[in-house]
Amino acid sequence: MFHKYLFLMSIICASPHAQPYPNKPIRLVTSEPGGGSDFAARLIAQGLTGVIGQRVVVDNRGFIAGDIVARAAPDGYTLILYGSPLWLAPFLRKNVPFDPVKDFAPVSLVVNTPNVLVVHPAAGVKSVSELIAIARARPGELNYSSASTGSTQHLGAELFKSMANVNIVRVPYKGSGPALTAVIGGQVQMMIPSAGSASAHVRSGRLRALAVTSAQPSALAPGLPTMAAAGLPGYESSSPFGIFAPAGTPVGIVLQLSAALAKVATTPDIKDKFFNSGVETVGSTPEQLAATIKIEMAKWGKLIREVGIREE
Repeated sequence: MFHKYLFLMSIICASPHAQPYPNKPIRLVTSEPGGGSDFAARLIAQGLTGVIGQRVVVDNRGFIAGDIVARAAPDGYTLILYGSPLWLAPFLRKNVPFDPVKDFAPVSLVVNTPNVLVVHPAAGVKSVSELIAIARARPGELNYSSASTGSTQHLGAELFKSMANVNIVRVPYKGSGPALTAVIGGQVQMMIPSAGSASAHVRSGRLRALAVTSAQPSALAPGLPTMAAAGLPGYESSSPFGIFAPAGTPVGIVLQLSAALAKVATTPDIKDKFFNSGVETVGSTPEQLAATIKIEMAKWGKLIREVGIREE
């Protein structure tokens, strides 16, 4: 299928009447300023500008970004960079104004962030297996902190509870910063934050890291076993971010953007900036991003329904 797309792209690009793309600035719509999507969008925009020779402008719009891009002209000049809130929205809230599958054309999985399971040192837990044993012996007594409902931290902890068959009580916070501070201060016993946000606190001894949540060991969490290897076989959770165009965007443009983003992902300066912030660059084909979203929606949609998670 991908080779067929490449063939179509070659026809489009070879047409003497086709106007070269891009020939004007590209708008990259994303979340509110200061969040993970915003950070990723600004670095990606910087790298993509250098690769395609046209300015890429970040437009912070929050959750309405999805509606804006779904309604935009499918010409390659309006894109969206977002994480799981985009494709999990129909499971978490009513009246979502877009369809995450039908209204977007996948372009590239650009970055991914593994999380880590951390506990307060006073909890006296030194492994995932110990944590599970204590939680089973003391149902409802342990707490975990998380940011907003449906965030990776929240869903990752609920997946842990479900797979480990334990009762650990959620304490929600308005952001990942306050949620992490609560664990450091001992108000709650555990959390599953991003590897980057927890690393300095783990090194200082204010937090104890038990495992990384990715399927494979990560250089962002050196020396940590995966959750699956540490006592919870089959567990995997991370924070992927993808770039999408409006549905109906010509295949040739989608593939041109995907190829450019693959170059951005391997640009040493961009890659190092992401890594130093606890993020791994990816760069994928449109088909690989589509497959990732399909897996994500099936996995987390099932959990959301079973647990009964809804945004307020």
